[in-house]
Amino acid sequence: MSHKEANRGRFRTKTVYWAPPLLSIRVGVPTLLLSTERFLFQSEACVLRDRHTLMPKVSDKWPRPRPSQSSLQRRALHHPGRIWVLLILGSLTLNLVMIALLASLYEGGGTPGCKAERSILVAEKKKSVVAAPQQQSTAEELVSAEEISVSSTSGKRPASKDAIINLDHGDPTMFESFWKEMGEPGDITIPGWQAMSYFSDVTNLCWFLEPEFADEVRRLHKLVGNAVADNHFIIVGTGSTQLFQAALYALSPPDAPEPMSVVSAVPYYSSYPAVTDYLQSGLYRWAGDASMFDGDAYIELVCSPNNPDGSIREAILKSRYGKTIHDLAYYWPQYTPITDAADHDIMLFTVSKSTGHAGTRLGWALVKDKDVAKRMIKFIELNTIGVSKDSQLRAAKILKAVSDGYELPVSQTNHRLFDFGRQLLSIRWQKLQAAVKASDIFSLPDFPLALCKFTGENTGTYPAFAWLKCEKEEVEDCEGFFRKHNIITRSGRHFGVEPKYVRISMLDRDETFHLFIERVLMLHH
Repeated sequence: MSHKEANRGRFRTKTVYWAPPLLSIRVGVPTLLLSTERFLFQSEACVLRDRHTLMPKVSDKWPRPRPSQSSLQRRALHHPGRIWVLLILGSLTLNLVMIALLASLYEGGGTPGCKAERSILVAEKKKSVVAAPQQQSTAEELVSAEEISVSSTSGKRPASKDAIINLDHGDPTMFESFWKEMGEPGDITIPGWQAMSYFSDVTNLCWFLEPEFADEVRRLHKLVGNAVADNHFIIVGTGSTQLFQAALYALSPPDAPEPMSVVSAVPYYSSYPAVTDYLQSGLYRWAGDASMFDGDAYIELVCSPNNPDGSIREAILKSRYGKTIHDLAYYWPQYTPITDAADHDIMLFTVSKSTGHAGTRLGWALVKDKDVAKRMIKFIELNTIGVSKDSQLRAAKILKAVSDGYELPVSQTNHRLFDFGRQLLSIRWQKLQAAVKASDIFSLPDFPLALCKFTGENTGTYPAFAWLKCEKEEVEDCEGFFRKHNIITRSGRHFGVEPKYVRISMLDRDETFHLFIERVLMLHH
Protein backbone atom coordinates (compact mmCIF):
# COMPACT_ATOMS: atom_id res chain seq x y z
CA MET A 1 0.00 0.00 0.00
CA SER A 2 1.36 3.34 -0.99
CA HIS A 3 1.91 6.13 1.42
CA LYS A 4 -1.02 8.04 -0.09
CA GLU A 5 -3.40 5.12 0.22
CA ALA A 6 -2.33 4.51 3.81
CA ASN A 7 -3.38 8.00 4.73
CA ARG A 8 -6.59 8.10 2.66
CA GLY A 9 -8.89 7.12 5.55
CA ARG A 10 -7.32 9.27 8.14
CA PHE A 11 -8.99 12.46 9.30
CA ARG A 12 -8.26 15.42 7.17
CA THR A 13 -7.60 18.39 9.44
CA LYS A 14 -7.57 22.08 8.59
CA THR A 15 -6.54 24.59 11.15
CA VAL A 16 -8.65 27.76 11.03
CA TYR A 17 -7.34 30.81 12.84
CA TRP A 18 -9.88 33.49 13.59
CA ALA A 19 -10.06 36.42 16.02
CA PRO A 20 -13.24 38.41 16.65
CA PRO A 21 -13.06 42.01 15.52
CA LEU A 22 -13.07 44.74 18.17
CA LEU A 23 -16.45 46.39 18.15
CA SER A 24 -15.98 50.08 18.92
CA ILE A 25 -18.70 51.88 20.87
CA ARG A 26 -18.24 54.78 18.46
CA VAL A 27 -19.71 52.94 15.48
CA GLY A 28 -23.29 53.53 14.54
CA VAL A 29 -26.04 50.98 15.12
CA PRO A 30 -26.45 49.95 11.44
CA THR A 31 -22.70 49.39 11.03
CA LEU A 32 -22.55 47.38 14.25
CA LEU A 33 -25.43 45.12 13.27
CA LEU A 34 -24.03 44.61 9.78
CA SER A 35 -20.60 43.71 11.13
CA THR A 36 -22.11 41.31 13.67
CA GLU A 37 -24.33 39.63 11.03
CA ARG A 38 -21.36 39.16 8.71
CA PHE A 39 -19.32 37.77 11.57
CA LEU A 40 -22.00 35.20 12.53
CA PHE A 41 -22.44 34.14 8.91
CA GLN A 42 -18.72 33.65 8.43
CA SER A 43 -18.42 31.77 11.73
CA GLU A 44 -21.27 29.39 10.82
CA ALA A 45 -19.75 28.72 7.39
CA CYS A 46 -16.40 28.05 8.99
CA VAL A 47 -17.87 25.56 11.46
CA LEU A 48 -19.82 23.75 8.72
CA ARG A 49 -16.76 23.61 6.49
CA ASP A 50 -14.60 22.25 9.25
CA ARG A 51 -17.28 19.75 10.23
CA HIS A 52 -17.51 18.52 6.61
CA THR A 53 -13.71 18.18 6.46
CA LEU A 54 -13.43 16.39 9.78
CA MET A 55 -16.21 13.84 9.21
CA PRO A 56 -15.35 10.81 6.92
CA LYS A 57 -17.47 10.21 3.87
CA VAL A 58 -20.11 7.45 4.05
CA SER A 59 -18.53 5.69 1.12
CA ASP A 60 -15.19 5.40 2.90
CA LYS A 61 -14.29 1.80 3.55
CA TRP A 62 -12.49 2.52 6.78
CA PRO A 63 -14.52 2.37 9.94
CA ARG A 64 -14.83 5.58 12.03
CA PRO A 65 -12.22 5.43 14.76
CA ARG A 66 -13.10 6.60 18.25
CA PRO A 67 -11.18 9.80 18.95
CA SER A 68 -8.87 9.81 21.89
CA GLN A 69 -9.07 12.29 24.79
CA SER A 70 -6.03 14.17 23.56
CA SER A 71 -7.49 14.54 20.09
CA LEU A 72 -10.71 15.92 21.56
CA GLN A 73 -8.73 18.53 23.49
CA ARG A 74 -6.81 19.48 20.36
CA ARG A 75 -10.09 19.72 18.45
CA ALA A 76 -11.53 22.04 21.08
CA LEU A 77 -8.51 24.28 20.83
CA HIS A 78 -8.49 24.42 17.02
CA HIS A 79 -12.29 24.62 16.62
CA PRO A 80 -13.79 26.62 19.48
CA GLY A 81 -17.31 26.65 17.93
CA ARG A 82 -19.79 27.27 20.73
CA ILE A 83 -17.27 29.18 22.85
CA TRP A 84 -16.84 31.77 20.10
CA VAL A 85 -20.58 32.06 19.63
CA LEU A 86 -21.02 32.81 23.33
CA LEU A 87 -18.25 35.37 23.22
CA ILE A 88 -19.83 36.99 20.18
CA LEU A 89 -23.24 37.19 21.82
CA GLY A 90 -21.69 38.69 24.97
CA SER A 91 -19.80 41.29 22.95
CA LEU A 92 -22.95 42.17 21.03
CA THR A 93 -24.94 42.56 24.25
CA LEU A 94 -22.26 44.79 25.78
CA ASN A 95 -22.17 47.04 22.71
CA LEU A 96 -25.95 47.36 22.64
CA VAL A 97 -25.93 48.38 26.32
CA MET A 98 -23.24 51.00 25.64
CA ILE A 99 -25.17 52.37 22.65
CA ALA A 100 -28.32 52.71 24.76
CA LEU A 101 -26.34 54.50 27.48
CA LEU A 102 -24.77 56.90 24.99
CA ALA A 103 -28.16 57.64 23.46
CA SER A 104 -29.64 58.46 26.86
CA LEU A 105 -26.73 60.75 27.71
CA TYR A 106 -27.05 62.54 24.39
CA GLU A 107 -30.78 63.16 24.85
CA GLY A 108 -30.42 64.17 28.50
CA GLY A 109 -27.54 66.58 27.96
CA GLY A 110 -24.77 64.57 29.64
CA THR A 111 -24.01 62.90 32.93
CA PRO A 112 -25.71 64.14 36.10
CA GLY A 113 -22.72 66.36 36.81
CA CYS A 114 -22.77 67.68 33.26
CA LYS A 115 -26.51 68.25 33.48
CA ALA A 116 -26.03 70.38 36.56
CA GLU A 117 -23.25 72.34 34.92
CA ARG A 118 -25.31 72.77 31.76
CA SER A 119 -28.29 74.08 33.74
CA ILE A 120 -26.01 76.59 35.46
CA LEU A 121 -24.69 77.77 32.11
CA VAL A 122 -28.22 78.13 30.78
CA ALA A 123 -29.23 80.11 33.85
CA GLU A 124 -26.19 82.37 33.50
CA LYS A 125 -27.01 82.88 29.84
CA LYS A 126 -30.54 83.96 30.75
CA LYS A 127 -29.13 86.40 33.30
CA SER A 128 -26.73 87.85 30.76
CA VAL A 129 -29.66 88.61 28.47
CA VAL A 130 -31.07 90.96 31.12
CA ALA A 131 -27.72 92.42 32.18
CA ALA A 132 -26.39 93.03 28.65
CA PRO A 133 -29.02 93.27 25.89
CA GLN A 134 -28.00 92.74 22.29
CA GLN A 135 -26.47 95.68 20.50
CA GLN A 136 -29.37 96.19 18.10
CA SER A 137 -31.52 99.23 18.79
CA THR A 138 -35.03 97.81 18.91
CA ALA A 139 -37.84 98.44 21.33
CA GLU A 140 -37.76 94.83 22.54
CA GLU A 141 -34.14 95.26 23.69
CA LEU A 142 -34.80 98.04 26.17
CA VAL A 143 -34.10 97.58 29.84
CA SER A 144 -36.31 94.95 31.45
CA ALA A 145 -39.29 96.28 33.35
CA GLU A 146 -38.52 93.86 36.16
CA GLU A 147 -34.96 94.98 36.93
CA ILE A 148 -32.80 98.07 36.93
CA SER A 149 -29.85 97.14 34.76
CA VAL A 150 -27.27 98.42 32.34
CA SER A 151 -28.24 98.34 28.67
CA SER A 152 -26.24 98.63 25.46
CA THR A 153 -27.30 102.29 25.18
CA SER A 154 -26.02 103.35 28.63
CA GLY A 155 -23.62 106.30 28.37
CA LYS A 156 -23.87 106.49 24.58
CA ARG A 157 -24.97 109.29 22.29
CA PRO A 158 -28.02 108.51 20.13
CA ALA A 159 -26.88 107.30 16.72
CA SER A 160 -29.93 108.57 14.83
CA LYS A 161 -33.26 110.33 15.23
CA ASP A 162 -34.95 106.98 15.87
CA ALA A 163 -32.32 105.70 18.29
CA ILE A 164 -33.10 104.57 21.82
CA ILE A 165 -32.79 107.38 24.36
CA ASN A 166 -31.50 106.07 27.68
CA LEU A 167 -32.46 108.39 30.54
CA ASP A 168 -32.66 105.69 33.20
CA HIS A 169 -29.37 106.52 34.93
CA GLY A 170 -28.23 109.84 36.34
CA ASP A 171 -25.08 109.83 34.24
CA PRO A 172 -23.85 113.45 34.55
CA THR A 173 -22.33 113.78 31.07
CA MET A 174 -23.79 117.27 30.61
CA PHE A 175 -20.71 118.58 32.48
CA GLU A 176 -18.29 117.27 29.84
CA SER A 177 -18.40 120.50 27.84
CA PHE A 178 -17.54 122.57 30.91
CA TRP A 179 -14.46 120.55 31.76
CA LYS A 180 -13.31 120.46 28.14
CA GLU A 181 -13.36 124.26 28.12
CA MET A 182 -11.70 124.39 31.54
CA GLY A 183 -8.60 122.67 30.20
CA GLU A 184 -5.34 122.67 32.18
CA PRO A 185 -6.68 123.76 35.61
CA GLY A 186 -8.67 120.53 35.75
CA ASP A 187 -5.89 118.27 34.44
CA ILE A 188 -3.54 116.19 36.54
CA THR A 189 -0.48 114.05 35.91
CA ILE A 190 0.40 111.39 38.45
CA PRO A 191 4.01 110.12 38.29
CA GLY A 192 4.50 106.38 38.29
CA TRP A 193 6.20 106.42 41.69
CA GLN A 194 3.55 108.51 43.45
CA ALA A 195 0.75 107.18 45.71
CA MET A 196 2.09 103.61 45.84
CA SER A 197 1.63 102.98 49.56
CA TYR A 198 -1.58 101.85 51.23
CA PHE A 199 -1.23 104.66 53.76
CA SER A 200 -1.98 108.34 53.23
CA ASP A 201 -1.84 109.99 56.67
CA VAL A 202 -1.44 107.67 59.67
CA THR A 203 -1.95 110.62 62.05
CA ASN A 204 -5.50 110.99 60.74
CA LEU A 205 -8.36 108.85 62.04
CA CYS A 206 -9.11 108.00 58.40
CA TRP A 207 -5.58 106.81 57.57
CA PHE A 208 -6.31 106.34 53.84
CA LEU A 209 -7.62 109.92 53.35
CA GLU A 210 -5.30 112.03 51.19
CA PRO A 211 -4.59 115.36 52.95
CA GLU A 212 -4.97 117.34 49.70
CA PHE A 213 -8.44 115.95 49.13
CA ALA A 214 -9.50 116.62 52.74
CA ASP A 215 -8.35 120.24 52.49
CA GLU A 216 -10.27 120.83 49.26
CA VAL A 217 -13.42 119.27 50.72
CA ARG A 218 -13.40 121.66 53.67
CA ARG A 219 -12.59 124.58 51.39
CA LEU A 220 -15.49 123.81 49.02
CA HIS A 221 -18.07 123.41 51.80
CA LYS A 222 -16.96 126.72 53.33
CA LEU A 223 -17.25 128.41 49.92
CA VAL A 224 -20.71 127.05 49.10
CA GLY A 225 -22.08 127.09 52.65
CA ASN A 226 -24.07 123.87 52.19
CA ALA A 227 -22.59 121.93 55.11
CA VAL A 228 -20.60 122.41 58.30
CA ALA A 229 -17.34 120.50 57.92
CA ASP A 230 -15.07 121.94 60.60
CA ASN A 231 -16.49 119.93 63.51
CA HIS A 232 -16.84 116.67 61.55
CA PHE A 233 -14.52 113.83 60.68
CA ILE A 234 -14.03 113.41 56.94
CA ILE A 235 -14.22 109.83 55.66
CA VAL A 236 -13.52 109.10 52.02
CA GLY A 237 -15.24 106.23 50.22
CA THR A 238 -15.59 104.60 46.83
CA GLY A 239 -18.64 106.64 45.94
CA SER A 240 -21.37 107.51 48.40
CA THR A 241 -22.78 103.96 48.06
CA GLN A 242 -19.86 102.48 49.99
CA LEU A 243 -20.20 105.22 52.60
CA PHE A 244 -23.90 104.43 52.90
CA GLN A 245 -23.09 100.78 53.60
CA ALA A 246 -20.37 101.81 56.05
CA ALA A 247 -22.85 104.02 57.91
CA LEU A 248 -25.38 101.18 58.16
CA TYR A 249 -22.65 98.95 59.59
CA ALA A 250 -21.53 101.62 62.07
CA LEU A 251 -25.04 102.44 63.34
CA SER A 252 -26.28 98.85 63.77
CA PRO A 253 -25.62 97.32 67.22
CA PRO A 254 -23.68 94.06 66.81
CA ASP A 255 -25.46 92.41 69.76
CA ALA A 256 -29.05 93.41 68.92
CA PRO A 257 -31.64 90.58 69.11
CA GLU A 258 -32.83 91.36 65.57
CA PRO A 259 -31.57 93.36 62.58
CA MET A 260 -31.92 97.13 62.62
CA SER A 261 -34.78 98.40 60.44
CA VAL A 262 -33.73 100.71 57.59
CA VAL A 263 -36.47 103.03 56.30
CA SER A 264 -37.00 106.03 54.03
CA ALA A 265 -40.08 108.03 53.07
CA VAL A 266 -41.56 107.35 49.64
CA PRO A 267 -40.63 108.09 46.98
CA TYR A 268 -37.20 106.94 48.15
CA TYR A 269 -34.00 106.47 46.16
CA SER A 270 -34.40 103.25 44.17
CA SER A 271 -31.04 101.80 45.26
CA TYR A 272 -31.73 102.03 49.00
CA PRO A 273 -33.61 98.70 49.27
CA ALA A 274 -31.23 96.79 47.00
CA VAL A 275 -28.03 98.06 48.65
CA THR A 276 -29.43 97.50 52.15
CA ASP A 277 -30.38 93.87 51.55
CA TYR A 278 -27.61 93.02 49.10
CA LEU A 279 -25.38 91.23 51.63
CA GLN A 280 -28.27 89.72 53.61
CA SER A 281 -26.69 91.19 56.73
CA GLY A 282 -27.82 90.12 60.16
CA LEU A 283 -27.16 93.67 61.42
CA TYR A 284 -29.79 95.52 59.38
CA ARG A 285 -32.60 94.98 56.88
CA TRP A 286 -34.80 97.08 54.61
CA ALA A 287 -38.16 97.92 56.24
CA GLY A 288 -39.74 100.17 53.60
CA ASP A 289 -41.61 103.44 53.86
CA ALA A 290 -40.62 105.50 56.89
CA SER A 291 -44.11 107.00 57.19
CA MET A 292 -45.54 103.50 57.69
CA PHE A 293 -42.92 102.32 60.16
CA ASP A 294 -43.95 101.54 63.73
CA GLY A 295 -41.03 101.06 66.09
CA ASP A 296 -38.36 102.76 68.17
CA ALA A 297 -35.13 101.29 66.73
CA TYR A 298 -34.44 102.25 63.13
CA ILE A 299 -32.09 103.95 60.69
CA GLU A 300 -33.88 106.58 58.63
CA LEU A 301 -32.43 107.64 55.28
CA VAL A 302 -33.10 111.26 54.37
CA CYS A 303 -32.20 112.25 50.83
CA SER A 304 -32.40 116.03 50.36
CA PRO A 305 -32.92 117.27 47.72
CA ASN A 306 -34.71 114.01 47.20
CA ASN A 307 -33.95 111.55 44.45
CA PRO A 308 -36.28 111.15 42.52
CA ASP A 309 -38.64 114.12 43.00
CA GLY A 310 -36.24 116.94 43.99
CA SER A 311 -38.10 117.93 47.15
CA ILE A 312 -36.34 119.17 50.30
CA ARG A 313 -36.63 116.52 53.02
CA GLU A 314 -36.29 116.27 56.78
CA ALA A 315 -36.44 113.26 59.07
CA ILE A 316 -40.02 112.26 59.88
CA LEU A 317 -39.33 109.75 62.68
CA LYS A 318 -38.44 110.76 66.22
CA SER A 319 -37.06 108.28 68.75
CA ARG A 320 -34.19 108.14 71.22
CA TYR A 321 -33.18 104.80 69.68
CA GLY A 322 -33.46 105.98 66.07
CA LYS A 323 -30.54 107.00 63.87
CA THR A 324 -30.49 109.19 60.76
CA ILE A 325 -28.29 109.31 57.68
CA HIS A 326 -28.55 112.42 55.49
CA ASP A 327 -27.80 111.83 51.83
CA LEU A 328 -26.94 115.31 50.47
CA ALA A 329 -25.58 114.30 47.08
CA TYR A 330 -27.70 116.97 45.31
CA TYR A 331 -27.40 119.78 47.84
CA TRP A 332 -25.35 121.99 45.52
CA PRO A 333 -26.18 125.39 43.94
CA GLN A 334 -26.77 124.04 40.40
CA TYR A 335 -29.70 121.95 41.62
CA THR A 336 -31.32 123.85 44.48
CA PRO A 337 -31.05 127.08 46.50
CA ILE A 338 -28.58 126.76 49.39
CA THR A 339 -30.77 127.94 52.26
CA ASP A 340 -28.64 126.81 55.19
CA ALA A 341 -25.49 124.93 56.13
CA ALA A 342 -26.45 121.36 57.02
CA ASP A 343 -25.10 120.20 60.35
CA HIS A 344 -26.23 116.59 60.86
CA ASP A 345 -24.60 113.59 62.52
CA ILE A 346 -23.82 111.81 59.24
CA MET A 347 -23.87 113.59 55.86
CA LEU A 348 -22.97 111.94 52.56
CA PHE A 349 -21.65 113.69 49.44
CA THR A 350 -20.28 112.50 46.10
CA VAL A 351 -18.02 113.85 43.38
CA SER A 352 -20.31 112.43 40.67
CA LYS A 353 -23.15 114.88 41.33
CA SER A 354 -21.19 117.86 42.65
CA THR A 355 -18.73 118.14 39.72
CA GLY A 356 -20.01 115.50 37.25
CA HIS A 357 -17.07 113.08 37.66
CA ALA A 358 -19.07 109.89 38.18
CA GLY A 359 -16.28 107.73 36.77
CA THR A 360 -13.87 108.83 39.51
CA ARG A 361 -15.99 106.79 41.95
CA LEU A 362 -15.35 108.96 45.00
CA GLY A 363 -17.49 110.27 47.81
CA TRP A 364 -17.04 111.58 51.31
CA ALA A 365 -18.90 111.56 54.59
CA LEU A 366 -18.96 114.22 57.31
CA VAL A 367 -19.38 112.43 60.66
CA LYS A 368 -19.71 114.01 64.09
CA ASP A 369 -19.29 111.04 66.44
CA LYS A 370 -15.76 109.63 66.67
CA ASP A 371 -16.87 106.08 67.49
CA VAL A 372 -19.25 106.01 64.55
CA ALA A 373 -16.45 107.34 62.33
CA LYS A 374 -14.12 104.58 63.57
CA ARG A 375 -16.63 101.88 62.70
CA MET A 376 -17.23 103.35 59.26
CA ILE A 377 -13.47 103.45 58.64
CA LYS A 378 -13.18 99.83 59.80
CA PHE A 379 -15.87 98.80 57.32
CA ILE A 380 -14.02 100.45 54.42
CA GLU A 381 -10.75 98.98 55.66
CA LEU A 382 -12.23 95.47 55.61
CA ASN A 383 -14.16 96.07 52.41
CA THR A 384 -11.51 97.62 50.12
CA ILE A 385 -8.46 98.31 52.35
CA GLY A 386 -8.91 102.01 51.84
CA VAL A 387 -9.80 104.10 48.80
CA SER A 388 -7.93 104.79 45.56
CA LYS A 389 -5.29 107.49 46.00
CA ASP A 390 -5.36 108.24 42.28
CA SER A 391 -9.06 109.07 42.51
CA GLN A 392 -8.48 111.25 45.54
CA LEU A 393 -5.64 113.20 43.88
CA ARG A 394 -7.74 113.76 40.78
CA ALA A 395 -10.77 114.81 42.84
CA ALA A 396 -8.59 117.19 44.86
CA LYS A 397 -7.50 118.89 41.63
CA ILE A 398 -11.10 119.06 40.40
CA LEU A 399 -12.44 120.55 43.64
CA LYS A 400 -9.59 123.05 43.67
CA ALA A 401 -10.50 124.16 40.16
CA VAL A 402 -14.13 124.65 41.26
CA SER A 403 -13.19 126.74 44.29
CA ASP A 404 -10.61 128.73 42.33
CA GLY A 405 -13.34 129.66 39.86
CA TYR A 406 -15.06 131.67 42.59
CA GLU A 407 -12.22 132.76 44.86
CA LEU A 408 -9.68 133.91 42.27
CA PRO A 409 -10.17 137.21 40.42
CA VAL A 410 -12.29 137.03 37.28
CA SER A 411 -9.25 138.07 35.27
CA GLN A 412 -7.56 134.79 36.15
CA THR A 413 -10.54 132.48 35.58
CA ASN A 414 -14.05 132.68 34.25
CA HIS A 415 -14.94 129.01 34.68
CA ARG A 416 -17.61 128.74 37.33
CA LEU A 417 -19.10 125.26 37.60
CA PHE A 418 -22.19 126.03 39.64
CA ASP A 419 -23.19 128.92 37.36
CA PHE A 420 -22.75 126.71 34.31
CA GLY A 421 -24.82 123.90 35.81
CA ARG A 422 -27.63 126.12 37.07
CA GLN A 423 -27.98 127.97 33.76
CA LEU A 424 -28.01 124.81 31.68
CA LEU A 425 -30.48 123.01 33.95
CA SER A 426 -32.79 126.02 34.10
CA ILE A 427 -32.98 126.06 30.28
CA ARG A 428 -33.62 122.32 30.17
CA TRP A 429 -36.37 122.53 32.76
CA GLN A 430 -38.09 125.32 30.84
CA LYS A 431 -38.06 123.21 27.68
CA LEU A 432 -39.35 120.11 29.48
CA GLN A 433 -42.14 122.03 31.22
CA ALA A 434 -43.23 123.49 27.87
CA ALA A 435 -43.19 120.07 26.21
CA VAL A 436 -45.16 118.49 29.06
CA LYS A 437 -47.74 121.26 28.93
CA ALA A 438 -48.11 120.85 25.15
CA SER A 439 -48.59 117.08 25.42
CA ASP A 440 -51.43 117.40 27.93
CA ILE A 441 -50.83 113.83 29.13
CA PHE A 442 -48.04 114.37 31.70
CA SER A 443 -47.50 116.40 34.84
CA LEU A 444 -44.48 117.62 36.81
CA PRO A 445 -44.08 118.88 40.39
CA ASP A 446 -43.86 122.62 41.06
CA PHE A 447 -40.94 124.17 42.95
CA PRO A 448 -41.10 127.59 44.64
CA LEU A 449 -38.35 130.19 44.46
CA ALA A 450 -36.07 130.53 47.47
CA LEU A 451 -33.21 132.74 48.58
CA CYS A 452 -29.89 131.07 47.85
CA LYS A 453 -27.19 132.14 50.30
CA PHE A 454 -24.51 131.14 47.84
CA THR A 455 -25.72 133.37 45.00
CA GLY A 456 -27.52 135.93 47.16
CA GLU A 457 -30.51 135.73 44.80
CA ASN A 458 -33.94 134.16 44.69
CA THR A 459 -33.41 131.14 42.52
CA GLY A 460 -35.47 128.21 41.36
CA THR A 461 -35.05 124.50 41.92
CA TYR A 462 -33.70 122.52 38.97
CA PRO A 463 -33.45 118.90 40.09
CA ALA A 464 -31.15 116.39 38.44
CA PHE A 465 -34.21 114.23 37.69
CA ALA A 466 -37.70 114.93 36.39
CA TRP A 467 -40.39 113.13 38.40
CA LEU A 468 -43.03 112.78 35.72
CA LYS A 469 -46.53 111.33 36.01
CA CYS A 470 -48.67 109.94 33.18
CA GLU A 471 -52.10 111.51 33.50
CA LYS A 472 -53.57 109.55 30.60
CA GLU A 473 -56.28 107.30 32.03
CA GLU A 474 -55.56 104.26 29.89
CA VAL A 475 -51.82 104.38 30.74
CA GLU A 476 -51.09 102.53 33.97
CA ASP A 477 -47.44 101.78 33.22
CA CYS A 478 -45.72 105.04 32.32
CA GLU A 479 -42.34 103.37 31.88
CA GLY A 480 -43.87 100.95 29.39
CA PHE A 481 -45.52 103.85 27.57
CA PHE A 482 -42.16 105.58 27.07
CA ARG A 483 -40.52 102.31 26.15
CA LYS A 484 -42.84 101.99 23.15
CA HIS A 485 -41.36 105.27 21.95
CA ASN A 486 -37.74 104.13 22.48
CA ILE A 487 -37.24 106.15 25.65
CA ILE A 488 -35.78 104.36 28.68
CA THR A 489 -36.92 105.70 32.04
CA ARG A 490 -37.15 104.26 35.55
CA SER A 491 -40.54 103.18 36.85
CA GLY A 492 -42.06 104.63 40.00
CA ARG A 493 -42.41 101.16 41.50
CA HIS A 494 -38.61 101.14 42.02
CA PHE A 495 -39.15 104.15 44.29
CA GLY A 496 -42.00 102.64 46.30
CA VAL A 497 -44.89 104.26 44.42
CA GLU A 498 -47.30 103.41 41.60
CA PRO A 499 -46.03 102.79 38.06
CA LYS A 500 -47.82 105.84 36.68
CA TYR A 501 -44.67 107.73 37.72
CA VAL A 502 -41.26 107.63 36.06
CA ARG A 503 -37.91 109.21 36.82
CA ILE A 504 -36.09 110.86 33.91
CA SER A 505 -32.47 112.01 34.02
CA MET A 506 -31.85 115.67 33.20
CA LEU A 507 -28.06 115.28 33.22
CA ASP A 508 -27.31 113.71 29.84
CA ARG A 509 -25.52 115.33 26.89
CA ASP A 510 -27.22 118.09 24.90
CA GLU A 511 -27.96 115.98 21.81
CA THR A 512 -29.63 113.29 23.91
CA PHE A 513 -31.75 115.77 25.83
CA HIS A 514 -32.83 117.67 22.70
CA LEU A 515 -33.89 114.45 21.00
CA PHE A 516 -35.88 113.54 24.12
CA ILE A 517 -37.73 116.88 24.03
CA GLU A 518 -38.54 116.42 20.34
CA ARG A 519 -39.99 113.00 21.03
CA VAL A 520 -42.06 114.22 23.99
CA LEU A 521 -43.55 116.97 21.80
CA MET A 522 -44.86 114.27 19.46
CA LEU A 523 -46.75 112.59 22.32
CA HIS A 524 -50.19 114.00 22.87
CA HIS A 525 -53.84 112.98 23.28
